Amino acid sequence: MKNVLICASLLGSVLSFAQEKKDSTNTKKIEEVIVNAVLKKDSEYTNKMPLKAIENPQLFSTVDKIFFENQMIYSVDDAYRNVTGIQKMWSATNRAGDGGAYIALRGFVSNNSLRNGLVAPVTTSIDAVNVEKLEVLKGPSATLYGSNVTSYGGAVNRVTKKPYDKFGGNISLTGGSYNYYRAQADVNAPLTKDNKLMFRVNTAYTNTGTFQKADAKNTYFAFTPSLLYKVNEKLDISLEYEMFDTRATPEQSFFYLSKATTGVDNAKDLEKLGLDYKQSYYGDGMYTTAKVRNLFGQVNYKINDHIRSSTNVSTAYTFSNGYNPYFSASLNPSDNQVYVSRADQSTDNSKKTYFQIQQNFNFDYKFGNNMRNRTVVGFDYMKIKNRLYYKYYSLGFIDTVPANGYDYAGTFNSNTLANLYQNPNNVSTYDQVDDQNTYSAYIANVFTPVSGLNIMAAVRYESNDFKGGYIWMKDNPLPAYNQSALSPKFGVVYEIIKDKFSVFGNYQNSFKSNGYYTSDNKNTQSLSDPERANQFEGGFKGSLFKGRVNATLSYYNINVKNTILPTTEPVLDGNGTPIPLSFVQDQAGKLTSKGVELEVNAYLVKGLSLVGGVSYNESKYIKSAPETQGRRPGTAGSPWLASLYASYQILDGNLKGLGFGIGGNYANDHREINNNILDSNNNVIGESIFILPKYLVLNASAFYDTKKFRIGVKVDNFTNQHYWVGFTTANPQQLINALGSITYKF
Repeated sequence: MKNVLICASLLGSVLSFAQEKKDSTNTKKIEEVIVNAVLKKDSEYTNKMPLKAIENPQLFSTVDKIFFENQMIYSVDDAYRNVTGIQKMWSATNRAGDGGAYIALRGFVSNNSLRNGLVAPVTTSIDAVNVEKLEVLKGPSATLYGSNVTSYGGAVNRVTKKPYDKFGGNISLTGGSYNYYRAQADVNAPLTKDNKLMFRVNTAYTNTGTFQKADAKNTYFAFTPSLLYKVNEKLDISLEYEMFDTRATPEQSFFYLSKATTGVDNAKDLEKLGLDYKQSYYGDGMYTTAKVRNLFGQVNYKINDHIRSSTNVSTAYTFSNGYNPYFSASLNPSDNQVYVSRADQSTDNSKKTYFQIQQNFNFDYKFGNNMRNRTVVGFDYMKIKNRLYYKYYSLGFIDTVPANGYDYAGTFNSNTLANLYQNPNNVSTYDQVDDQNTYSAYIANVFTPVSGLNIMAAVRYESNDFKGGYIWMKDNPLPAYNQSALSPKFGVVYEIIKDKFSVFGNYQNSFKSNGYYTSDNKNTQSLSDPERANQFEGGFKGSLFKGRVNATLSYYNINVKNTILPTTEPVLDGNGTPIPLSFVQDQAGKLTSKGVELEVNAYLVKGLSLVGGVSYNESKYIKSAPETQGRRPGTAGSPWLASLYASYQILDGNLKGLGFGIGGNYANDHREINNNILDSNNNVIGESIFILPKYLVLNASAFYDTKKFRIGVKVDNFTNQHYWVGFTTANPQQLINALGSITYKF
């Protein structure tokens, strides 16, 4: 609470800095920036060609850097709260390969894997110091981006800051709750007198504790230089680098919760029984050290007024080493007390690398007065290497302790784990070692036969060449295979009222290769068909009140087929005896996800903007294992989500530059465990569920922005809401926290 009062005091002092400076030209520019940030959603990345939002049949949301500044958001993970239909499921665990934050999007799990349209995953918390804006593509997006870096729910693309032709930048300091402090800088400079060679670097260092462990000393370092060389009017060359170094503990995740083990079916009641929301159930030194190294190079060449070439090279590297504690909770009937079981799954010098080369040709021709045709033709090569190594205690949970009144730090920390792992008999390993090459070609075309009508057609051919490897068991290697698939895409947008009201529809497709499956009781391994997701979507786009309110309303239906699932038929050995825990599989699994989304971006009156939306998703297993048949996947998130952020900035008068913002996020109950209980004949006799209860989290901010400096304060979760999220887990989230910052601009 002390930090909240300090920040409130800082806000009060903001008023004393107000300057009386009337500059109508500058005011107009500021208003233009706000309007463009709130209302303009044009993108060159969503379809790999320049398209206005009104022309694009695929829905996408954007979060401009002005939202990061006004809300004092310093990570991409926190920026998701501004996107309609997204729910954060899991904070970054920092593990190589799969350690980034996870989100639920249209009923499917997704994460951030694209930068400027190319693969560039970050497996730590993603520092936003170099982010110009965030784009969230809705629906299956394999046609233009491929099957390896997209989910059926959509894809997340971060657009990075670029060098420009003037010297400028800023430095800022931030501090607040839970020993949080941060220093960051953005410096841009032309390197030659003719301004053709430009350099920009964004860097930040953050140290923070958590609401459960204020002295955790989690550290995050980001260094993201970029270089742009404009050789002439036709040719430019750019090079960007991302370096993220992290030493941090993951948030506390509780697995395997159910009414059968805890006596209750939701996290709130589990707290009432004694699980301490604020308690750190582990001690010192439980860090994972993680590194991310992403390099991106691009050569753009304007062949003529109608044809452009873009050659792109991207490499991505993630590394991790260290501890990853996790927990479970149960009710002991003998004393009616809650106990916490503690475990660890460490990464042991794990690495994952990507290498990508992509060539695009863009064509843009006009015919007559209104006809236009835009085309992109692309070729893509990607190589993925997994060298992921995990170790854990061979007996599973290391200990089980009371949920209250115990020395948690003294008995479960880095020293006790190091001593435990010194004995090889205590260590089990889980490794993934494999390689894959992917070769792709795609073409997308947008044809405008008359003004206001845009017709899109696209198709991708992708060949996945899996080189083999192993998961877990070295003596049972995964066989190599080669599998190809086509991914089509269609869309139509028609402006019923020019530039004001349009109707759109799209068909989008995605797929993935699942490799081999056990096709009969003789343990025959057969190559599965590609798993496929097909989306049909339709809706309306509106630009109302002289363009001050932009809104989209859509209905989507995504159907997934060819998922691999187990049957009840056992696999037999050579003597015809059933092999324990081994069953025949089939590839007839089906899943559906459908829903409605409404998103509104508005600039209502001078200085006042609103961004928000509401979404409803209905997901269900149509054909699956008996335990989940007919139920909503536990990974689909909450069915109902809503978000709203309102911001007001004074643009004239003595208090010019002073702004305020308030917003929040709502989610209804999320069944993170949602299974059938079966009898011996696989008949449903009940259900096993565990609910993460509904929540409404409110945030507020204030700032004072001038030409040379900016002061800001924010208070997140100012109602001190206890709320849980989870990806098959229950993870308690940050309580009330306040930050104050000061920025000098040059």
